[in-house]
Amino acid sequence: MKELWLRPYRDDEGCKTKLICFPHAGGWASAYRTWSRGLPPEIGVLAVRYPGREERLAEPFPTGLEALADDVAAALADLARTNRLVLFGHSMGASVAHEVALRLQEQGNPPAALCVSGRRPPQTLPMWGRKYSGTDEEVLADVLRLDDSRAEIFADPGMREIVLPAIREDYRMVDEYRGGPRPLLDAPVFGYTGDADTEVTAELMREWADLTRMGFRLRVLPGGHFYLRAEEDALLADLCDVLSGI
Repeated sequence: MKELWLRPYRDDEGCKTKLICFPHAGGWASAYRTWSRGLPPEIGVLAVRYPGREERLAEPFPTGLEALADDVAAALADLARTNRLVLFGHSMGASVAHEVALRLQEQGNPPAALCVSGRRPPQTLPMWGRKYSGTDEEVLADVLRLDDSRAEIFADPGMREIVLPAIREDYRMVDEYRGGPRPLLDAPVFGYTGDADTEVTAELMREWADLTRMGFRLRVLPGGHFYLRAEEDALLADLCDVLSGI
């Protein structure tokens, strides 16, 4: 089950601390393919492989965000018993990572830390009216508003046919996930966002502090919703400090 759900970019015998990375809506595990180069060799780097894309293209999409979290938590259960796990999620991935962290805690093995990026905390979602669904053209326009680097992919009809279903299904999961109050985590939470992100402000990111008993810290980096591409070196340098300090 671990092999189905996780793509290891580094997972050597000596990697007792493992960074588990959760992609954004419409994203793939390969978004994290370069991260092992920017982190110490004793840190494992594994990316979550959502169904319905890349090697799992033929599999059915998750029925919902919380169902997806159930499956990922089950896949991580053995690792969580014998390793220190740090969960990192960007955008939709932050919500999935948080829900997985809660499930691991319920199993008696909370992560060593939760890192959330570019995503509102769950208690603020019921007050937020934004919907991600729409026509194909509206969905693609929304993606490009946040990430114009995908314009070339969408211009190719064959690639567009491959990637659009995953984007639509992830948008559906985001729309249907209502959030709300959640149990407190017995793990510190580290927040990250871009200073020009139109999806979430630094003030909203600070509300993740209300979801942990173990402390919260926010880092704001230059850029918009996908600040983490141009600022990958700075982000990984900060994650090095997180991983060495927990």
